[in-house]
Amino acid sequence: MTIASPSAARPSPLLATLKHARYVISDNPVTGLAFGMALVLVVCALLGPYIVPHDPYASNTAMALKPPSATYWFGTDQLGRDIFSRVIVATRLDLGIAVCSVALVFAAGGIAGIASGFFGGWTDRIIGRISDTIMAFPLFVLAMGIVAALGNTVTNIVIATAIINFPLYVRVARSEAQVRRQAGFVQAARLTGNSEWRILLTQILPNIMPIMMVQMSLTMGYAILNAAGLSFIGLGVRPPTAEWGIMVAEGATYIISGEWWIALFPGLSLMFAVFCFNLLGDGLRDIVDPQRRT
Repeated sequence: MTIASPSAARPSPLLATLKHARYVISDNPVTGLAFGMALVLVVCALLGPYIVPHDPYASNTAMALKPPSATYWFGTDQLGRDIFSRVIVATRLDLGIAVCSVALVFAAGGIAGIASGFFGGWTDRIIGRISDTIMAFPLFVLAMGIVAALGNTVTNIVIATAIINFPLYVRVARSEAQVRRQAGFVQAARLTGNSEWRILLTQILPNIMPIMMVQMSLTMGYAILNAAGLSFIGLGVRPPTAEWGIMVAEGATYIISGEWWIALFPGLSLMFAVFCFNLLGDGLRDIVDPQRRT
């Protein structure tokens, strides 16, 4: 008779996480809906330029301002461009700006907030003053100033979006780190000879990831709105690039004359993306929170 070893019976951490994720998604219909919506956005971002029925940048003035039809599902704009194709292609740009800005602010604001709450002292004072200075400005106005000063490129939009979200990550990470810096597992890590930075990265950071995942999901929606807002007022991505904010701005002037579809469908796409990431936060928290795994 053979006896299975404990290591063979225990699933790997990756398989355990995937199994728990499947349980969370299947158990909660709202979380399943949010992940399904996120999957749609990711597919549009990755495959959009290859699956659209028309060239999103090809103009045809003979077909300008046509309402939605079997040929043009979302209608055409003032230059005869297919709005459906432009909406799908714009997903890659808007989602890319959101992902890059959130990754940047998580790396900067998350680590800075953990260090502020864990070490205290001058570290806490310096990071706190930087956050307070940023929060002293209206955030969207600050983003406008940064992009106007640096230039309205995609890179500068990402930087501006990361800067205005920096205090949010610092405050969340700081409060969570302050709660856990004297916890028993931290003291045990110190007794085993771990350095303070190693404890911060291997003990504190994994334990605050659930709340940070919620913050990242919410910030994704805000980053998309921020990029679209900058483009709407002329400080974001420049035409003729397909971007939701630009398309809404171009369609706004035609609403009064009855061409409602030019602004409606890009606006609905914005709403879809923001709604998706707002719902996604709770599901991500349930997946990465070790206390919710059984």
